[in-house]
Amino acid sequence: MNIDSIISDLIFIKPEIAIAATLVLIVLVDLISPKSKTALPYISLLGIAIAGVFVVQQFGTAEFAFKTSLSSGMFAADDFGSFFKIIVLLASVFVIFFSISSSEIKSVNDHLGEYYTLMFGMILGMFFMVSASDLVLIFISIELLSLSSYVLAGFVKNTVRSSEASLKYVIYGGVSSGIMLFGISLIYGLTGTTNLYEINSIIQIQSFPHITFLIATLFITVGLGFKISAAPFHFWTPDVYEGAPLPITAYLSVASKAAGFAVLIRFIKITFINSIDHHGNWELLNIIDWRSIIVLLSILSMTLGNFTALWQDNLKRMLAYSSIAQAGYMLLGIAVLSDQGLTATMIYFIVYLFMNLGAFFVVMLIANEIGSEDIEDYKGLGKTMPFLGVTLAFFLLSLAGIPPTAGFIGKVVLFIALVDANMIAVAVIALLNTVVSLYYYVRVLKNLYLVQVDEEKPVIKLSFANGFVIILLAAPILIFGVYFTPIVNFAKNSINILGF
Repeated sequence: MNIDSIISDLIFIKPEIAIAATLVLIVLVDLISPKSKTALPYISLLGIAIAGVFVVQQFGTAEFAFKTSLSSGMFAADDFGSFFKIIVLLASVFVIFFSISSSEIKSVNDHLGEYYTLMFGMILGMFFMVSASDLVLIFISIELLSLSSYVLAGFVKNTVRSSEASLKYVIYGGVSSGIMLFGISLIYGLTGTTNLYEINSIIQIQSFPHITFLIATLFITVGLGFKISAAPFHFWTPDVYEGAPLPITAYLSVASKAAGFAVLIRFIKITFINSIDHHGNWELLNIIDWRSIIVLLSILSMTLGNFTALWQDNLKRMLAYSSIAQAGYMLLGIAVLSDQGLTATMIYFIVYLFMNLGAFFVVMLIANEIGSEDIEDYKGLGKTMPFLGVTLAFFLLSLAGIPPTAGFIGKVVLFIALVDANMIAVAVIALLNTVVSLYYYVRVLKNLYLVQVDEEKPVIKLSFANGFVIILLAAPILIFGVYFTPIVNFAKNSINILGF
């Protein structure tokens, strides 16, 4: 790899360069003009818009960057990576709007420069994660994302729970990173390479001690399971989601999870694929029973997430366990081990982006006014905040998968993929979990509208800008719940991973 080839490869990382340039610009503006804090969100939005243009331009590209051999490289510019970059960028735009309205972020106004700098550090890490095809680049990008998110989780220093969240996040994250790095070192020791494509070629023609390879792969899965909040690697999620500033909680629940899923899918499909038949079914190498592993993780995540959420009184904590359960549903599509299952997971991610961010945004706006995230404090609020109450109900019902919301479509395509793969028992378990989830979502609606209270509840006024953001989040859920062809086609056209 020479200088000329590296320079020529830069065209494939234009989105990443745009994000890095925006990060530097935010630092410079904050240093040169410390009083220009109000300009930082708009500089951030401009940088995201530019990166978005570059990402859209990359659709249809199928090239390696930073090649380690004639047939593979460390970075894959393909439609699959571009899809998840769009998810990350959309989540980033909404979280910036959340941050403008958040009372928690306003309380640390003097440190907004650091806040947006760290956010762009997360975006940069996630961008490299979703396109990385080398274990070293995967690990470095995960660490870039993690180190930024550790600080952001404890960014509000005037609350004890924020510092506690950050500390727990660092401890759990450090352990998972260490385990993952050990797994990567074992893979390198066995194969002599960290490139996923080269590992695939080597394990097809050479035999290795199965137990060693299995342990190494499971160690890497632990690190990736931590990023997607899948049980039993979810222990950090409730405490961090509850303690972190609400915009960051929303961001971790969507963008970070999306990047983790992208890495997991790319890792499995590239490293262990043997062939893909004309129906789109994956035939994996007979080394690790990935279907059983993923089904186990999925059922654990769904069941533990949903049943633990039943007992939560704090709404952020409840949504944290809901997020664990949602990760379980999305794992179902991967467990199918087919292009149909992958398409279903990607469709679900589009829907999940809007409904989960919407729920967190409404919770944040209510918490700004009443100073509480306790479900008991929501009693009777439906009458004093009709618009917020209705939209919160809409987002929660979509998370539960109730028609005619897009959440229903997301679950239907997952169930269809499971049935077509003859995974009927798993589909039934997922359906029962969906029924359980309905209870804790409806509990919030019961407190909003059906519980009589004697004291006067505060009237919550909604600004035009915040109302518009809620509409931007709610409209796609309603539209895609009725007319879902665009997101289905978008997902189908984006499942192509370079080389397969």
